[in-house]
Amino acid sequence: MTSTATNQSQSEKHRAVFVQLLSEMGVGQTHGLELLRLVKRCDGAYDNILGEQMRQSPISMPQWRLLVRLLAEEQMAGGCLSPTELARSQRLRKNTISAHLRALEERGLIEREIDPYDLRAFRIQLSEEGRQTVRHTLPVHINFLNELVGELTEAEIEQLEQLLEKLHRSLLRWVASSSNDTNE
Repeated sequence: MTSTATNQSQSEKHRAVFVQLLSEMGVGQTHGLELLRLVKRCDGAYDNILGEQMRQSPISMPQWRLLVRLLAEEQMAGGCLSPTELARSQRLRKNTISAHLRALEERGLIEREIDPYDLRAFRIQLSEEGRQTVRHTLPVHINFLNELVGELTEAEIEQLEQLLEKLHRSLLRWVASSSNDTNE
């Protein structure tokens, strides 16, 4: 048995034991738990695959995502973001963002400039080399992601996208109502 098959078998055993435990506690429906488990497993597998693919790259996956985010910002509004805005959009800590930005700047992929409205702050933008790097690698990356879902039909992909969007909207409504409850 392969390592992947062994891990999957172990995971299924743990899941069965946990579902049995929940049943003994009076919890019969575990749809939310199952969806969360599957989404997290897909996310973990995706990260492992991309991490392996990026191993040969001179930049890390989080750094590449920062470059893509800057390109998107450039297309929408002008291209500059603060480190705080980047940290928030990528869900990274400020010190982690600082390390990534320093590495990208050392490679000549981004440029920092002082914010004209707040001389204490910096604005980050792509350099020409960074822009070319993203424009070259983004199509390759998207094609690779499409290969990862190649076993699904167009109809299945569309349905999955719709269902995940619906779940996401539901989660956002729950978060909004939860934060309203705590603000009262």
